[in-house]
Amino acid sequence: MTPLPPFLKGGGGTMKRLEGPMKVLGLFGSPRKDGNTDLLLEEALRGAAMEGAEVERVHLGEVNIIPCKECLKCFQNGQCILLDDMQDIYPKLLKADIIIFASPIFFYGITAWAKALVDRCQALWARKYVLQEQSLSKEGKRRKGFFISVGGTKGQRVFEGAILTVKYFFDVLNTDYAGELVFRGIDAQGDILKHPEAMQQAFEAGRRLVSDLKKGGSDGTKGMGRD
Repeated sequence: MTPLPPFLKGGGGTMKRLEGPMKVLGLFGSPRKDGNTDLLLEEALRGAAMEGAEVERVHLGEVNIIPCKECLKCFQNGQCILLDDMQDIYPKLLKADIIIFASPIFFYGITAWAKALVDRCQALWARKYVLQEQSLSKEGKRRKGFFISVGGTKGQRVFEGAILTVKYFFDVLNTDYAGELVFRGIDAQGDILKHPEAMQQAFEAGRRLVSDLKKGGSDGTKGMGRD
C-alpha cells in the first residue's frame, strides 16, 4: 500500500473561480465497471462531497470517444471536427475546479479509454499554445488535479508512464498536479476492498483536495503533492 500523499504548499498562479459549490469532476478510466479504481474514485468523490463540493462523474468506458486523427484542424479555431461525446466532456473539464483522474495500469500506461480522452484534448492544447486563448493562459482559471491508479504487478516503475501522461494532460487544462494515490499488486476485481485503509485514504484525499483549496482562497496556495 502507498501512504497518503502529504499535503504541501504548491505554486500555480491565481485560482479564479465563481462563488458557489466547488465543482469536482471524476474521470473513470477503467472499462471494468465497479473495478478497483472505480471503487477508489467513488470514495474520493464521497470525501469531496462531504466537504460540500458538487461532484460529477464521467465513465469513459460508457461514452463514445473517437481517437484523435491528428488532422490538426483544431489549430485553426480550437475546435475538434470529430463529433462525439467529447463535445459534452470539454465543457465539464473547463468548468471543474478539481479533476480526479482514475485509471488502472495497462502495459505500464493508462487504459485506451482514458488515453482517448487525453489525446482528444489536443484541441485544448491548440487553444492554449497555438491560438493562445486567454482562458487557458497563466492568467486564466487554475484547477487542482489528482491521479488514482492500481497495478497488478509490483514493479517499481509501473506507474511512471501513467503519471507523466496525466501530468501533461493536466498542464493543458491549467491544472496543478496535486499528487497521486497508487497501489501495486491489485488486480482481480474488488481486490482493493481487502485493504480498507486504501479506501480511507481515497476518501481523505477527496476531502482534503476540497478543504485545502477552500483554505487557499483566491491564491490557491495549498494543495497535495509527494515528497
